[in-house]
Amino acid sequence: MTDFILYGLLAGLGVALVAGPLGCFVVWRRMAYFGDTLAHSALLGVALGVLLEVNLSITATAIPLAMALGLVILEQRGVLSVDTLLGILSHSALAAGLVVISLLSDVRVDLMSLLFGDLLSVTSQDLWIIYGVAGVVLILLGALWRPLINITVDSELAAVEGTNVRLIRAVLMLITALVIAIAMKIVGVLLITALLIIPAATARRISITPEQMAAKASVIAMLTVVLGLALSWTTDAPAGPSVVLCSALLFTMSLMVRQRA
Repeated sequence: MTDFILYGLLAGLGVALVAGPLGCFVVWRRMAYFGDTLAHSALLGVALGVLLEVNLSITATAIPLAMALGLVILEQRGVLSVDTLLGILSHSALAAGLVVISLLSDVRVDLMSLLFGDLLSVTSQDLWIIYGVAGVVLILLGALWRPLINITVDSELAAVEGTNVRLIRAVLMLITALVIAIAMKIVGVLLITALLIIPAATARRISITPEQMAAKASVIAMLTVVLGLALSWTTDAPAGPSVVLCSALLFTMSLMVRQRA
């Protein structure tokens, strides 16, 4: 197998493995718009990295993390409603990123790759980063699984039982920012949230327990990576959108399955 295909497959599987369980919380907590906001900030991070001649992996991770922390602080202070804050920050970050890119007149930036991903350009260094971050995220999700479930079901009851709701919520936001940062190269800024949401939404229709849903979401996400790469290879279509398209196809097929009670 050609190296770039193998690297792309391994990278996609690594992201899918962690996007499954994390996507469940995005679905349960209705955080889709939050994911879009962090994805747009990742584009700004890439643009700033090119402008400042800093490693793009660092800035593409640091800016979403900073955005997530900013959202946590603003939400706790009650400055505005969360959806309003997300709307302001999301579009501002996207606009700022595009403006910075437009100022890089002497630097060639593949805007299509940033927006829609370039799965087949993954390097061995990218694989180390993806699997390192994925490992950390899976460990955190495993350690915090019960508190995360508790605050998702009833945050007030969880607080009464002694759960630090603000801390757990902040950790979830930071974990989401990390996954979005590593997923950007796979499916791009505009499609990251789809990779988180669609497999989880598909798994929700065929699962009974939260643990089942998380496991099935990972399997479905990995399957969409394989199918998407196969579609890209046979039709010469872009890999990132192909992955999301296959994910949407599986979700459509799941609609024909009677949902469990």
